[in-house]
Amino acid sequence: MDKGSGFEAVFLDPVGQAVQQRWADAAMTVAFEDLPPVSAFPVVPGRRWGPGLWWSATTGRHVAAGSNAMRVQLMVLDRDPDVTGLAGRPVRLLRRNPRGQVRSWVPQLFARRADGTALLADCPSHPEAGGERAVKAAQAVAQACAHIGWTYRRLAPLDEVAAANPKWLAGYRHLRNAGRLGLMPAVLQAFTRPRPLLEGAPSRPVTWSRSSPWSSTPCGTDN
Repeated sequence: MDKGSGFEAVFLDPVGQAVQQRWADAAMTVAFEDLPPVSAFPVVPGRRWGPGLWWSATTGRHVAAGSNAMRVQLMVLDRDPDVTGLAGRPVRLLRRNPRGQVRSWVPQLFARRADGTALLADCPSHPEAGGERAVKAAQAVAQACAHIGWTYRRLAPLDEVAAANPKWLAGYRHLRNAGRLGLMPAVLQAFTRPRPLLEGAPSRPVTWSRSSPWSSTPCGTDN
């Protein structure tokens, strides 16, 4: 085990083989945002929402999501301009306890920041989810992240009202709803700063159609 921090990392290489490496070294050299889950999200019988894939506008590809709570947090982070990469369960952290027993934890979510640092996070459906084991794991992962200048958080679930807007807007960010060629860059350029809609809108009239994404009910995923 790493004598400095006591942590090691396990992840999958490009051909799907498990690699175990000193945590501080892996954090400096491995693009976790590009890796698949190191282990599958569990399927819980009776739960209304199971593991799946969610399309990210930030990365332009799917991110593995293990629960509805995690999907909502992905939507929130996907809208954060400081986030440049997202991945679901890309790394397992190992640490030996004082008795010499190896303990492990796989954070649910990885988010790369523009400055190169990262956020590891879990997305509990309620504050007490996971019990005492989750609490101890959160403390250990927070210590591992602090050792290399990263952050760990247990992201509090959003209430229905707070979650409604990112869910509603997420569907519009998909490429299938980008509109005609050149429209999206023009809109982004027109509203680089807050301004009235009519001031930033084009002078020529816009033709709306029933196939337009603005005339239909958006969805939060493309699944």
